[in-house]
Amino acid sequence: MSEVQAQIQTQIGAAMGSLPSQIQKEMESALSGLPSQMQEALSIDPEVLTSAFKVDFDEKEILELMSALMNQTENTADSILASLGYADPLSPSQIGFYPLNFKSKVEVENFLEEYNTLMEENGEENKVISYTDIVGLMMSSVTDIVDTISYALIAFVAISLIVSSIMIGVITYISVLERKKEIGILRALGASKRDVRRVFNAETMIIGFVAGGLGIAITVLISAVANIIVYNQLGIANIAQLPVTNAFVLIGISMFLAFISGLFPSSAAARKDPVEALRSE
Repeated sequence: MSEVQAQIQTQIGAAMGSLPSQIQKEMESALSGLPSQMQEALSIDPEVLTSAFKVDFDEKEILELMSALMNQTENTADSILASLGYADPLSPSQIGFYPLNFKSKVEVENFLEEYNTLMEENGEENKVISYTDIVGLMMSSVTDIVDTISYALIAFVAISLIVSSIMIGVITYISVLERKKEIGILRALGASKRDVRRVFNAETMIIGFVAGGLGIAITVLISAVANIIVYNQLGIANIAQLPVTNAFVLIGISMFLAFISGLFPSSAAARKDPVEALRSE
C-alpha cells in the first residue's frame, strides 16, 4: 500500500501544481487522508479467501499436474497421435526381426553388418542401422554361466581321474606283490620280462575297459531318466544325449589312463628275480 500511496500523492501533486496555494493546501490536506481511509474501508479476511478456492485433487493427480508443468512439450499433431497410440507404417520408429533359428539370426546379423559397412564407406552415416541383438545378449550371458559350470565340472572330473589312476596303480602294485610265485613260474617256463610286463599291462587295460563301460552304461541310464523327467515337466525332448562316438572315446581314455597307471607296477613285476619269486611262498 505504501507504493500506491506514493503514486497517488505524486499524481495529485502533479495535477494541482497550477492551483492557488490556499486551495492547494486544502486539497492536499483533504486528499492526504484518502489512502488511509481507502485502506480502512477495504479489508480482506484470509480464512474466507482460502475457503473460496478449493482444489479437488488427490495425490496422484497433483503429481501428474506437477510432472506436466515441469516437462512441457510442444503439442503437435504427431505428438498427440503418438500419445494416443497411432503409428504410421511408412515411418516406423523401430522394426523387430524374429528369425526361425540361430542360423537365420546369424544371416540377418551379417546382412546388417555388410549394409552398415557399405553406408559408412559411401559417407552416408545417417543411413546406418542401429540394432540390438537381444537373443545374442541373452545367449552370451547363458553361455558364460554354462562355461563357468563346465570349467568347475571339468576340474572335479580331472581330480577324479587322477585319484582313480592312482588307485589303479596301487591295486596293480598290490597284485604284483601277491603274485610273486606266479611271476616266478612264468619266468621259469621261459617268459621274458617283456611278457610279464605285457600280462600286467593287459590286466590294467581290461580294468580300464570295464570301468569305462560301466561309466557309459550308468551315464546312458541317468540320461534316459533325466530326459523323461524334463519332458514331463517342460516338454523338451532329449535334453541329455551321449553320442556313440563320444562313448567310444571315453572308453579309450579310460583304458589309456589305466595303462599309464599300470606301467610302474608291471615294470616292477618284470624286474622280479624268478628264483626269489618262487621262494616267496
